[in-house]
Amino acid sequence: MRKQLAALAFGLCVTVVHADPFDDALAAYEDGNYALALQLFSPLAAAGNAKAQGNLGNMYAQGQGTPQDYGKALKWYRLAAEQGISQSQNNLGFMYDYGKGVHRDDVEASKWFRLAADQGNATAQFNLGLMYKSGHGVEKDEGEALLWYRLAAEQGHAKAQTMLGVVYREGWSNLYGQDHGVPHDYVEALKWFRLAADQGNAVAHFNLGLMYDKGQGVQQDEEEALRRFSLAAELGHSEAQTMLGLAHEGGWGNIFDQGYGSVQNKGEALKWFRRAAEQGNATAQYTLATMYDQGRGVKQNYVEAHKWYSLGASRAVNEAGRKRARRKLIDLEWLMTPAQVAEARKLAAEWQEAHPRGAEKTHELRAMD
Repeated sequence: MRKQLAALAFGLCVTVVHADPFDDALAAYEDGNYALALQLFSPLAAAGNAKAQGNLGNMYAQGQGTPQDYGKALKWYRLAAEQGISQSQNNLGFMYDYGKGVHRDDVEASKWFRLAADQGNATAQFNLGLMYKSGHGVEKDEGEALLWYRLAAEQGHAKAQTMLGVVYREGWSNLYGQDHGVPHDYVEALKWFRLAADQGNAVAHFNLGLMYDKGQGVQQDEEEALRRFSLAAELGHSEAQTMLGLAHEGGWGNIFDQGYGSVQNKGEALKWFRRAAEQGNATAQYTLATMYDQGRGVKQNYVEAHKWYSLGASRAVNEAGRKRARRKLIDLEWLMTPAQVAEARKLAAEWQEAHPRGAEKTHELRAMD
């Protein structure tokens, strides 16, 4: 469940009218004057203003106008959450779920997600659905997960819409090994993927690309598939980026058995593999390592090759992938000096520290009016 992905929802949702100190604080925040916003929110929060407390929590969580401090963020989220602010309830659940400023506690996380979800908070509904999907903090219940996904999706939550699309595209039983009455329904999947893609959701674009490539629920359209994959890649989807890298290495036909008409372009391949590798995609990391190892499209560099083989081995999704990368490491070390090996291991360790596995749930950090 704890994947790569923590999404941060930023943005203000108010029209500012300078009528009182809270409005002035909000205006300062909107203008990017975080030091002033912090100064103005603080006394209001201390006096018990729940929305000021929630906004102050956001600022400490993001390090806006102050050093990042999860402990203080937790304090202000809790005070706002206890006054019923659903956004802060969701954020408090997020803090417990990922152990930010507090020991990780799935049960406590689920409690706060539920309180916010029951108020109609779409982000919390999606997060609660994830808890039911995985059985963390609650008894695993795919039916409940689907219910909360749908409630969030119907409010326009793009991640929930994408999740519904996946459920309908794959069929619920294929996802969980049980039958919860959700068979394959490509038309329904397309509907939800399109709604999410229209909001710029990269995963939805990627899935639409797969459906157009395979002709699932829609007439097969190779150009539209490529367009969707490219949009997903530009939006940061690592699988789409890896796919584009492979395509530029060998042409689209080598990947899809179709005639996309792409030609080899080692420079483009390197660009996309690097972008995906930096996000922790094991396939991209391994392929990038082979490019440095062999000097394919880039100057040969055994230190970089060793670094990416090592990272690819640590992030591989199965034992076969780990063994493949480890064999390459063993072979490569015969060609390297001890100093080069030490440097490569240092670089890999630094990368690991700077790129912890991402979060899947959503921390809602927009300002509250």
